[in-house]
Amino acid sequence: MNNIDFDRLRRDLINYFESALFVGGFGMAIIDISKVQNASNDELIKIALNNKFDLKKYTIKKTNK
Repeated sequence: MNNIDFDRLRRDLINYFESALFVGGFGMAIIDISKVQNASNDELIKIALNNKFDLKKYTIKKTNK
């Protein structure tokens, strides 16, 4: 899974949990934000899949130069 844009995935997961925190008022989202900020790449994938993120959207396209 080295062809994943982990920076973008991490940013989108943080935004997702921030929305839950501020819009939905789910206080537990603060714990999830902290987990995402400190997660390894493998952990990010697990968090994303558990929250039904489509990892295909984060695939880095290889270009022929």
